[in-house]
Amino acid sequence: MYVYHFLSSEAKQNHRLPPSPPSLPIIGHLHHIGPLIHQSLHNLSTRYGPLIHLRLGSGSAATIIVSTPDLAQDFLKPNDLNFSYRKYTLAINHITYGAGFSFAPYGPYWKFIKKLSTTEFLGVRNLGRFLDVRTRETRELVAKLTVKAERKESVNMTEELLKLTNNVVSQMMMSIRCSGANNEADEARDIVRNVTKIFGEFNVADFIWFCKKVDLQGFKKRYEEIRRRYDVLLEKIIVEREEMRRKREAKQKGKDGKGKDLLDLLLDVLEDEKAEIKITRNHIKATILDFFVAGTDTTAITLEWTLAELINNPKVLQKARNEIDTVVGNKRLVEESDAPNLPYIQAIIKESLRLHPPIPLLIRKSNETVTVKGYDIPAGSMLYVNIWSIGRNPQYWDNPLEFNPDRFLEDGSSTLDVKGQSFQLLPFGTGRRSCPGVNLAIREAHVLVAMLIQCFEWNVKDGQVLNMDEQGGLTVPRAVDLVCFPSLRPNTPHIFT
Repeated sequence: MYVYHFLSSEAKQNHRLPPSPPSLPIIGHLHHIGPLIHQSLHNLSTRYGPLIHLRLGSGSAATIIVSTPDLAQDFLKPNDLNFSYRKYTLAINHITYGAGFSFAPYGPYWKFIKKLSTTEFLGVRNLGRFLDVRTRETRELVAKLTVKAERKESVNMTEELLKLTNNVVSQMMMSIRCSGANNEADEARDIVRNVTKIFGEFNVADFIWFCKKVDLQGFKKRYEEIRRRYDVLLEKIIVEREEMRRKREAKQKGKDGKGKDLLDLLLDVLEDEKAEIKITRNHIKATILDFFVAGTDTTAITLEWTLAELINNPKVLQKARNEIDTVVGNKRLVEESDAPNLPYIQAIIKESLRLHPPIPLLIRKSNETVTVKGYDIPAGSMLYVNIWSIGRNPQYWDNPLEFNPDRFLEDGSSTLDVKGQSFQLLPFGTGRRSCPGVNLAIREAHVLVAMLIQCFEWNVKDGQVLNMDEQGGLTVPRAVDLVCFPSLRPNTPHIFT
C-alpha cells in the first residue's frame, strides 16, 4: 500500500513527520475516523504501521498515532515533560469552566492540585479514613444482590456498579450519597456519563475552522446543557457546605482536617488569603467534576467488563473461586487487606485492564519540537497512544484476544504493573499526567470482584455468551447493559451469620 506525506505547514517547515495515510482536502484524515475512535486508529495502524501521523481537519497541528509499547516508551519516557500537556476542545473548555485540573496546562496550578489530590485527598492516610465508606457500599451491594438472588430476579449490574462507585466517590468528595430523599448523587452520576461521552466524540467545529460558528452536530447545545445542569447541582452543594462551615466554625474554632472531604479541602484553599495558589469557585467546580469523571465511570466500567469476562469464561471464574475459598474461606467476606494474598484476582484485574482499558487513548500535547525515532514532532502536535491497540498486539501478547489471567502469573509477565512503569500495560497512563486515583481504583476493583465471586453464581438469560461490543466516548463502556441473574453460592449464608 502506497503511503505518503501530505503537504502541510509542518512539511513546508522541513519537519520530517512519520508516514501518513491518504488524506482529503480540508478535512484531512477525518474520513478515516469512526465513532469508536480507538478502533479506527487501530485499523489505520494495522494497515499503515505502528507510527503514523494524521491531519484532522484544516489548519490543525499534526496528530501522531503510536500503537506499540516500545514506541510509547520512546515518546513518553524521555519526553515526559514535553508531552505533559493535554488537548482542549470546545466541549472540554466549556464544561470544565476552562479551569479543569485534568486538562490544565502543566504549571503552578496543575502542580498544586496534583499535590493536594495525591498527598491529602487520595493519599494513603485519607484512603484509610474512607475505608468504612467503601466497605459499607460493597456490603450493601452484596446484601441487595442477595435479596435479588433469593427472589430469582434479574439485576442490571451496569447500573448497580455505577451507583456503587458514584456513592463511594460522592462521599469522599462531598459527603453525599444517593438515596430516596437525596438525588444529588444520582444527578451527578447521569452528568458524568454525559460528560465522558461528549468528551470522547469528534466535534467537526474543533477541526474545520469555518464550522466553529455553526453547530452542525448539535454539540454546542449538548455541552451547554451539561454545563448548566452541573453548575446548578454544584452551586447548591457548595452553598449548603459554606453555610455548614460557618455554623461549624462558630461552634468549634481551629478544627483540624481529620476526615475532610475534597470539597472542604478546596474551600479551605479558597478562603485562605495566604494560599500558595489562588483559586475561584469555578476551579472548585471543575476539580470536583474531574474526580467524578475519573473515579466513577472508569472504575464502574472496569468492574463491569471484568464480570462480563468472568461470565464468558467459566474456567477462569472457577479458578478464582477456588483461590478465594482457600485463602478467605466461608466465614467472612473478602476485605481489602486480603488482596495481596489473592494473586489470581490481581491477575484477573490486570487482564481485564489489558483488554478493556476504561480510557483507551492516552492523549498528550507537545510543548516543544522534539525528535523521536528520527522524526521531527513539531510543538503543538497531539500524541495519541492507543492503549487499547497495544493490549491486543500479537507481537507482545500471546493469543491477545483471549481472556487469560494466567499470562500475568508466568515468568516475564508477573512483574508487569498497571501504574505506569510497564508500557505494555498503561490503563492509568504514565509519568506526570498519570491518574492520581490509581490506588483507590485498584483497591475497589480487587475487593469487589473478589466479593462478587465469593458470594454468587452468575447467570445470564438462556445461558447466552455476552455481547462484548463497545460504546464510543472518552471512556469505553459495554454497548449494552450487563443484566444478570445472581444466585447464592452454597457457602454464602455462612458469611452473613
